[in-house]
Amino acid sequence: MPDSHPATLRVTRAVQFRSSLSQRARAGSVGAMDKLKIHGGTRLAGEITVSGAKNAALPILVASLLTADELIIDNVPQLQDVATTLKLLKQMGVAIERDGTTVRLKASALTNTKAPYELVKTMRASILVLGPLVARAGQAYVSLPGGCAIGARPVDQHIKGLEALGATIRIENGFVVAEAKRLRGVRILTDMVTVTGTKNLMMAATLAHGETILENAAREPEVVDLAAALNAMGARIRGAGTDRIAIEGVERLHGARHRVMPDRIETGTFLSAVVATGGHVALRGAAAENLESVLVKLREAGAQIDAQNGALRVRMDSRPRAVSLRTAPYPDFPTDMQAQFMALNCVAHGVGAITETIFENRFMHVSELQRLGANITIDGNTATVRGVDKLAGAPVMATDLRASASLIVAALAAEGETTVDRIYHLDRGYESMEHKLAALGADVVRVK
Repeated sequence: MPDSHPATLRVTRAVQFRSSLSQRARAGSVGAMDKLKIHGGTRLAGEITVSGAKNAALPILVASLLTADELIIDNVPQLQDVATTLKLLKQMGVAIERDGTTVRLKASALTNTKAPYELVKTMRASILVLGPLVARAGQAYVSLPGGCAIGARPVDQHIKGLEALGATIRIENGFVVAEAKRLRGVRILTDMVTVTGTKNLMMAATLAHGETILENAAREPEVVDLAAALNAMGARIRGAGTDRIAIEGVERLHGARHRVMPDRIETGTFLSAVVATGGHVALRGAAAENLESVLVKLREAGAQIDAQNGALRVRMDSRPRAVSLRTAPYPDFPTDMQAQFMALNCVAHGVGAITETIFENRFMHVSELQRLGANITIDGNTATVRGVDKLAGAPVMATDLRASASLIVAALAAEGETTVDRIYHLDRGYESMEHKLAALGADVVRVK
């Protein structure tokens, strides 16, 4: 993921959880120099609530561009990427009110259809404004996203799809310039499964004339959640959650209220931490049905997991067993959980092979895990992890969002003190993780 450029804001455990979140939201960023200091070796116990899913919230926020009416979104996580999205939308003329995890947006008048490089470079998901802007405003001027540390994430599928819908697109001075009087429904077969591309084209097609069929569509739960929000706004979308999505275009969308789904990757990350460290934890608001591939592997590692009384409960009373896995598009094992499972395998009994098929450079956390004493070898896109009896604390550095989570999982399981640097990566996708971990008994504090 690309780096952000946050301002300096110190948040410590002494700050009230909700107040710290509101401070971050008002500041729009957190300190680039902040670190997490973790004393590992503590079993986790207690109860926390899972936040709303970042990867569902961002496109739903952007969907506000499709209507002049008010869109109310609940369960929006307070994250750096959310702050960046709201900043981008506000710059386009969207009126925004935020109260905790509820956001009200009204794009009654779009005053600007440009997404500048300064914002797009900090968050690749900014490309999501392309489809809605062309569909409603008839034009869009969106900077090409910058590079991403974990690998290539081309936007060509977005461009090809919009061209098929009738948009005229050119690349000019590093910007995607798109124009269309009104998009027209068509069958679109993408060359590859693209989650962001599916979301972008689905939003654009809601206002197109006629029916659009998206073949080879992404099946992720976040796509389903976006479709539910759009349908609440008056869209006519069928098939979300399958590889064939049909969208019957309408003249206009109206206002609605929608609650963002729980974050399945945050859920999986905390489950991995419990399995790596031992303990008994309840995750309120988690949706087990969106995590089947992850739960299968955690049970294979020895975890006892069950859903009861509105919570997902995990118990781990022994050293985990190493697991092997291969990442693939949903419903298979998610690439966003690969790093966390690698950390788990570092302290497991046995040998696990992890094969990454989605991003070509998503093993950058390996060298950092090795600093903690992990035994990992890489051959192409497969990392072989031989579990060790103990990891030892050391200074490490986050290289991307999910890598930062893997380092925290490993640090919690390690003996001694680990300092995780560059946690602005973490703040992009995890809502005040240090507070949630502290609530489970972990010795974690944010420092400068």
